[in-house]
Amino acid sequence: MHMETLAYNQKCEPQQREICDLLAQEIDKNLKGAENKIWHAHPVWFIDGNPIVGYSRQKPGIRLMFWSGAGFEEASLSVVGKKFKDASIFYNDISEIKKTDIRRWLEKAREIQWDYKNLIRRKGQLERLQ
Repeated sequence: MHMETLAYNQKCEPQQREICDLLAQEIDKNLKGAENKIWHAHPVWFIDGNPIVGYSRQKPGIRLMFWSGAGFEEASLSVVGKKFKDASIFYNDISEIKKTDIRRWLEKAREIQWDYKNLIRRKGQLERLQ
């Protein structure tokens, strides 16, 4: 686990830390070659500079977000907006986490990507990466 991510997790309450540690381990294990860093104050994993997955502490719980998750067609992932292609799920207890779901979503995250890396250059227009 990247040192900054470890430091982020250690600042969480014990129950949240357990969730964050498990998420980080699963992401590291199943998204080989991705770069992990703190981005916008929370852990995010990137492939070729494009954000793929991250998590953050929020009032409803620990939010696991996939930047291109709207295209995964997964009922468990909530799609909130229409402009961006993100989808997420909230966890409040480690028992809620299904590793098989996370592994499937990470596989889809590698295959289905929208170009967030160049969003500003394209003046807010997202394009699907091939």
